Amino acid sequence: MSGYDASATARVVVGVNGSLGSVTALRRATALARRLGAELWPVLAWEPPGGDPAARRSPAAALLVEEWQRLAGQRLASVLDEIFGTEGPGVPMRPVIVRGAPGRALVATADRDNDLLVVGAGRRGLQRAFSGRVSRHCLAHARCPVLAVPPSPLESELLSVHRRNTWHLRMDTRGL
Repeated sequence: MSGYDASATARVVVGVNGSLGSVTALRRATALARRLGAELWPVLAWEPPGGDPAARRSPAAALLVEEWQRLAGQRLASVLDEIFGTEGPGVPMRPVIVRGAPGRALVATADRDNDLLVVGAGRRGLQRAFSGRVSRHCLAHARCPVLAVPPSPLESELLSVHRRNTWHLRMDTRGL
């Protein structure tokens, strides 16, 4: 087994983008890292606006890559600060910024056999056909175990309220 280091610290790698689903996955990953005595690796994957093909066609994009990388770092730091505050997650943490498609970036980062990859499972209902691509990619291609965390009940309730507001439907407030 070349390349395998049994003494390497176990890692819990989690995809983070700031969505409610990724925050739910981050919280679950933190609890697992604590329980397993593992390092927490929150990963934010980013791509240039319009994707890499558009960036290769634009001469100005080469000048903006560092700025986009910096903005991705700020976004990840902001999410982590919002979730953990000043006290941190309570486990060793190594935030990672990766340029690339989220599914591929997560699978490439969680490249050890003793890693655990945690991803949000996407949305429920009609939107499911158009969401969950990242979790499906990770489940199909990761060489380590993958935990796909379902959306929180709060996310479902917020989506329901948003739909009602969009369609100007009355909300039943008797149970509030």
